Amino acid sequence: MNEDLCLSEDQRDALQEVANIGMGQAGSALARLLDTFVALSVPRIQLVRVTELGKALADMVGSSCPVTAVRQSFQCDIRGEAIVIYGQEGTNQLWDLMGYEPADEPDAAAERELLVDVANVLVGACICNVFEQLGRSLSFSRPTVIGENVPVEYLMQPSALPWKVALLVEVNFSLRDRQFTSHLLTLMPEDSIRQMKRALDHFLASL
Repeated sequence: MNEDLCLSEDQRDALQEVANIGMGQAGSALARLLDTFVALSVPRIQLVRVTELGKALADMVGSSCPVTAVRQSFQCDIRGEAIVIYGQEGTNQLWDLMGYEPADEPDAAAERELLVDVANVLVGACICNVFEQLGRSLSFSRPTVIGENVPVEYLMQPSALPWKVALLVEVNFSLRDRQFTSHLLTLMPEDSIRQMKRALDHFLASL
């Protein structure tokens, strides 16, 4: 792996700090939406080869149950993908938390819309906050469902990705007294890793 893609210890600490704040904003937004307490993990940061991405996702999310995922691209001088991953149990819990009656079992379209809406809240609150701290304003693509009830390693196919190495940042969200969990991941390709390193250096110099 190219040395110029590796984050220094100071850069990694700075990214951890801004990611923690961004994830906190996302957790607060989700808590307001669902009116319940949201617990967050510590963000995990790693460089990963595209050929190893499926295994990395399975290690982070777990590979025992099928998942559904929503993907949204973001761009400024740094570009990447935000992906929100849900387990099936999480989907059922969301339907209940949004106040629907058990008799109102969601059809496929309603379930998909709910997952996209929640993903949009998480991505908007978190990713925007991270990049605001770095002095950037983002544009986003529309969120889309990229896999429904599939093994997590099937979500991102290496042959379909136009890059070789990505910076992966992940956090998971869980709800008190519920089995709901979701994972928010960001993936940034090689050119954006270099831009991110410069942004982090500027952030550190401003402190």
